[in-house]
Amino acid sequence: MLAHCSARRAVNVLHRPCGNVQPRSFQRRTFVSIETFTNGFLDLATALPLPSSFPPYSTTIIICTVVSRLIWTVPFSIWAKQRQRRAEEEVMPIVNSLKPGVSKLVLTEMQKIGVRGTKEQIQAAHGKRVKQLLTTRQKQLFSEYRCSPGFTMAIPIITQVPLFMGFSIVLNRLSQAPTPFDSESFLTLSTLAHADPTATLPIALGLITLANVESSRWFMTDAQRERQEKVQKWKEDRVARGETVIEPQKIIKSALRLISVGRIVVATMVPGGVIIYWVTSATFGLVQTWIMDYLELQRKRKLALAPALSKKIPTAKQ
Repeated sequence: MLAHCSARRAVNVLHRPCGNVQPRSFQRRTFVSIETFTNGFLDLATALPLPSSFPPYSTTIIICTVVSRLIWTVPFSIWAKQRQRRAEEEVMPIVNSLKPGVSKLVLTEMQKIGVRGTKEQIQAAHGKRVKQLLTTRQKQLFSEYRCSPGFTMAIPIITQVPLFMGFSIVLNRLSQAPTPFDSESFLTLSTLAHADPTATLPIALGLITLANVESSRWFMTDAQRERQEKVQKWKEDRVARGETVIEPQKIIKSALRLISVGRIVVATMVPGGVIIYWVTSATFGLVQTWIMDYLELQRKRKLALAPALSKKIPTAKQ
C-alpha cells in the first residue's frame, strides 16, 4: 500500500502542469486528506464484523450512508421542520388576525386622500396596499420568531451537499484502478469500479428522487386539501381574467422533476460504488420524508380534533 501510494504521488507530481505548481506542503496536505478518507474506508470495510455472505465494500457504503445521514442530516431536518411549524402555527395566525384591521386602516387612508377611479381600480389599489403592509409585518414576525422560510428551505441543501459531494469524491477516488472495488459485484453491478451496464440502479435512483418530489401531496390534511383547492380556483379565476399568475411551487416541482431525469443520465456514467451511495442516500431521504410527513399529519389531525373533543366533554354543574 505504501509503495503504491508513493508511486502514484510521484506520477501526480510529474504530470502536474508546471504553470500551476503549488507549495509542496499544500500538495501533501490535499493528497493525504483524500488518501486518509479512502484508506480509512478500506480499513473500516475490513474491520466490520460482517457475515461472509455480505459484500464488504457495498455493505460498508450503505452503513456509512445511513449512519452519516442519521448523525448529520436528520437533526437539521428536524430543526427545519420546527421552524416551519412556528411559521405556520404562530406567525401566520397573527398575520391573518391583522388582515381586517389593516384593510380598514388602508380604506380609511384612501378615503382621506380621496383616491378615485373605477370600482375595480380602487379594489386593486386597496388590495395592493394591504398586501404590502401585511408582507412587511410578516417578514418582521418571521425574524422575531426565527423562522424565515428562505433559510428554512436552504437548511437541507446547506447540510446535505457537503456530505454528498465529499463522500462521492472519496468513492470515486476508490474506484480508480488499481482498486479492490474491482473484485466485488453488487446486484446489477459487475464491479463497484464500473458503471451499471444495465442502468437499473440509475433508473431506480431517478424513480426514488421523483417519488420524493411527489410525496408531498400524499400526507395532507383535509383542511390543507380544501385550502389548496381554493387557492387553485382563485388562480384559475385570475388567469381567466387575463392576469399573469406566477406559481413558484409549480416551477420548483417542475425543476425537481427534470433533476430526477437528469440524475438517471449522470448515474449511468459514474462508478458502481458511487451509484450505491446515491441510491442509498435517496432511499434514506424518501423514508425520512415519509416518516416526518406522517408524524406531522398525525399531529395536525390531533390538533384539529382537540376543539371538537373539548366541546363534547361535559362541564361540571356549579
